[in-house]
Amino acid sequence: MCEFKIIKRNDGSQIMEDIVIISYNENSELVLRDILGMGETLESALILDVNTMNQKCVVLENPLIKDFISLITKINVNQVTGIDFDTVISKLEKLKEDLK
Repeated sequence: MCEFKIIKRNDGSQIMEDIVIISYNENSELVLRDILGMGETLESALILDVNTMNQKCVVLENPLIKDFISLITKINVNQVTGIDFDTVISKLEKLKEDLK
């Protein structure tokens, strides 16, 4: 059985180990569980790399990711609304303003 170490790309830290379930829930949150079902839910994270040879999964956490995954999911099932786009756009615009 392949059990993964979860590495956070943001700082290179290992946040979990012995993870056998990696999936997104209905709220676009990343769910990490071990063989006993214990684990953690990352509110806004993206899977960047899964390597079964070294049993590592690298994730990136950022507040924008959850809304983006939710938007893409709704687009794929034709349930997207203007509000969904507005949510992501407003967060991107705020980030752009903060860079100035």
